[in-house]
Amino acid sequence: MAKRLGRRTISLDRPVYLSSHAAVVGQKEGEGPLQGTFDTVSNDTHFGEKTWELAEASMQRMAIDTAVRKSGLQISDLDLLLAGDLLNQCIGSSLASVTTNIPFVGLYGACSTMAEGLAVGSCFVDGGTAQTLCAAASSHYCAAERQYRFPLAYGGQRTPTAQWTATAAGAVVLRTQPSHIRVTHVTFGQMVDLDVTDANNMGAAMAPAAYDTLSHLFADTHTKPADYDRILTGDLARVGSGLLRELFQRDGIDLGQSYDDCGVLLYDTEQDVHAGGSGCGCSAAVLCGDILRRMEQGALRHVIFAGTGALMSPTSVQQGQGIAGICHAVVLEGV
Repeated sequence: MAKRLGRRTISLDRPVYLSSHAAVVGQKEGEGPLQGTFDTVSNDTHFGEKTWELAEASMQRMAIDTAVRKSGLQISDLDLLLAGDLLNQCIGSSLASVTTNIPFVGLYGACSTMAEGLAVGSCFVDGGTAQTLCAAASSHYCAAERQYRFPLAYGGQRTPTAQWTATAAGAVVLRTQPSHIRVTHVTFGQMVDLDVTDANNMGAAMAPAAYDTLSHLFADTHTKPADYDRILTGDLARVGSGLLRELFQRDGIDLGQSYDDCGVLLYDTEQDVHAGGSGCGCSAAVLCGDILRRMEQGALRHVIFAGTGALMSPTSVQQGQGIAGICHAVVLEGV
């Protein structure tokens, strides 16, 4: 059974393995620095569907189906499916899961959703609630822009601190059966609200939450940044990741060369994404594409995946409410 370390971290006593993973992205993401690490790159932003929301559902289902197939399983073999996205009522995930005929747990953690799914799913497997499950997350640039900002035809100008919502999806299959990667620890985040109200500066809203969760993880596990091959947040982008480094430097802690952010990694600077990438699919695709492949190859052995989310709605932003941040972290270990 799992046991608590300190106040926030759970040590998983029962082996929880990442059996397989898959990443599906759009053309812009496929042309970035991580090209060649994704299972599918689609040049059709509609993914053959009539609406952006259906396109996102199709993309997420494609990632789920691919991950399950790579495990040598069928959808019907899953005990649970945990998934989430940015859309109202998580409609993208609901539409992706409606024909699976397996228990569905919808999650909303904004850009932290992939880490949240991994964390919750790992606890399910560790506790014996499920033997095999899939955790997935997705986002679609066009669908998110219409919901949170303006319709694409409006042509609104973006501020330098704004982030680009990735058209991407990622999925992992968690099992008790041994594989090359194991989840060893989970640290659930708490809400952190420093009254940032600028929806075009989500990095500033989320950085304090990342600092809070990672600080607890280091303290609870008696580790330091140098103990990890990679510490990965997602998605603070350039503004938020710089702020996170500054927050730790105040404590005399240097995150070092092992730290990076999914919102920085997914795109080249010349791709005109301003501060970098965001969206549930951004960190999901970076993890399920590049990072887990490198762990399977033995290039990375000890990784923290810390998903960060800005928990806002269009209504709360219009009312001038502060944007609360959240960060959930999982520790991955090569076997």
